[in-house]
Amino acid sequence: MLTNSLLRRTAAGVLLALSISGSAHAGAATGGATEWTQLLNNVQLLEQSGQGVTQINNQVTQITNQMTQIQNQLDQYRTMLQNLEKLPDNIWGQAQQDLNKLRELTQQGDGIAFSMGGLDDVLKQRFPSFEEFASGVQGGENYSDQYQSWSQTNRDTIGGTLAQAGLTAQQFDSEQSTMRELQTQSQSAVGQMQALQVGHSIASQQVEQMQKLRGLVAQQSTMMGAWYQSEQAAKDLAQNKREQFFNSTSPSTSGGQEMQPRW
Repeated sequence: MLTNSLLRRTAAGVLLALSISGSAHAGAATGGATEWTQLLNNVQLLEQSGQGVTQINNQVTQITNQMTQIQNQLDQYRTMLQNLEKLPDNIWGQAQQDLNKLRELTQQGDGIAFSMGGLDDVLKQRFPSFEEFASGVQGGENYSDQYQSWSQTNRDTIGGTLAQAGLTAQQFDSEQSTMRELQTQSQSAVGQMQALQVGHSIASQQVEQMQKLRGLVAQQSTMMGAWYQSEQAAKDLAQNKREQFFNSTSPSTSGGQEMQPRW
């Protein structure tokens, strides 16, 4: 019979990958963190950043909806388990897939934060006017720092939940080993229930955190839109002045005194 300590370890093992992970930054909106520095010219950067922010905002919404679905599904598994000795293998297999999907979605959220913070840094490097504009906004917006703060808070929240189950991120090195240990050792109703409870708790936290991330992306998008508009207005004004200068005619000499020799 498994010890309580081992049950705690294996029950929530699949969720350990939700904690701090260097690979989390690889999970942005399209499966890999957007490398804004690879957009070599400024025109390309501006075009892609506008499209990218829109896509990322949609992706955050999708992730939030998926996490809500997983949270509800885990509730159903827990209800089923209360009436059974343990979940049938096919149902438990579905639960494992949902828990693993939760891990993947969390990594995507962290990747999005990393990518959007990177965009803020690159725009400041390429466009001094962007940094001046951002610093002039009320509160002196620094989205790079805000995304880092969000990521750290998110990881701390997950870590605290895992710690309550006697778990640390270092106990499991990969998704494969986590899934393997959960599959081979969590063969009791107690182990399954603990896994579902920890998963449900983290899913609930992640829904809240993704809502905050969506708000942060929306704020950044609004600020970038205002900056784009101000830049375009400045260009339009400069173009108008150039047109006025080159289209202007020489002052009329009519009404003046005709130049004649004076003896």
